[in-house]
Amino acid sequence: MGNNPPFVSVIIPCRNEEKYIEECLNSVINQDYPKEKLEVLIVDGMSEDRTRAVLGKYTKKYSFVKILDNPKKFTPFAFNTGIKNSNGDSIIIMGAHCVYKKDYISKCVKYLKEYNVDNVGGIWKILPRENTLVAKSITFASSSIFGAGDAYYRRGYSKGPRLVDTVFGGCYKKEVFERIGLFNENLVRSQDMEFNLRLKKAGGKILLVPEIVSYYYPKSNLKDFFRHNFSDGIWSTYPLKFEVRIFSWRHLVPLFFVSSLILSLFFSFFFWQARLFFDLIFGSYVFLSLFFSVKISFKKGFQYLFLMPIVFATRHFGYGLGSIWGIVKLLRG
Repeated sequence: MGNNPPFVSVIIPCRNEEKYIEECLNSVINQDYPKEKLEVLIVDGMSEDRTRAVLGKYTKKYSFVKILDNPKKFTPFAFNTGIKNSNGDSIIIMGAHCVYKKDYISKCVKYLKEYNVDNVGGIWKILPRENTLVAKSITFASSSIFGAGDAYYRRGYSKGPRLVDTVFGGCYKKEVFERIGLFNENLVRSQDMEFNLRLKKAGGKILLVPEIVSYYYPKSNLKDFFRHNFSDGIWSTYPLKFEVRIFSWRHLVPLFFVSSLILSLFFSFFFWQARLFFDLIFGSYVFLSLFFSVKISFKKGFQYLFLMPIVFATRHFGYGLGSIWGIVKLLRG
């Protein structure tokens, strides 16, 4: 980075994160980047647990850590509040449910300059929150091609830097926000994906670097995992209300799959051809689910063989039903 590294602003949105924010902040504070060239802006959505008390300990101890209020609570408002109050030449968006490798910031800054791109991000290494079979199965499903599609940052891509459509979080040149605007505040979810698509349409370049590593902890039980995917599904289709199209093929596959099952099952009461179509779609899904479950079980242990299909179904049906509900919300206005 030379003798004069750029000033970096780290923005961390959070709300009711007393269980996770401390580990996240410790990983940020322990970065090898010069602290005199760093500010950490934690944008709190008016937390109702002990999050503010935890944050207060850090602001007293570290002068470069600051708390900003987000009275509107949702993530895009936190992003934009942080950006407006930032002083950095580079701006890094981080998640409170992650911890970061010690060289995360320095590698982001290095590749941002070296490749002359507009946004740099790395890979997620997905880890279980709890030491249970279900929690571990959820991590395996979330990083499998059958569960994550072509999302390289989720699947542990390792073949060197490459240009992509989107990355987790990201390290942006500050001039990017001056050029194409801020995050879309209509989008409760998927606002980073929409921003990156807007950036690409404006001629910007987004680089995925496998050397840049963060560790993400997904939901640890099937109920919360289903709810999370259902919400993600809603926000893959509902943004059309705001004339925003953020989905790619991997976001639409669960929608078409679940819709096909529902419609073919309904029409099977009237047409035998519909029953054949239902059997074909459902049978193909069961075959693929078992194939990837067996593949994972060979690597991780056969105790996961019967649990993986359930976790995959929770992921796919949750996302697909959420996508359908997003369309219903659109049609209802």
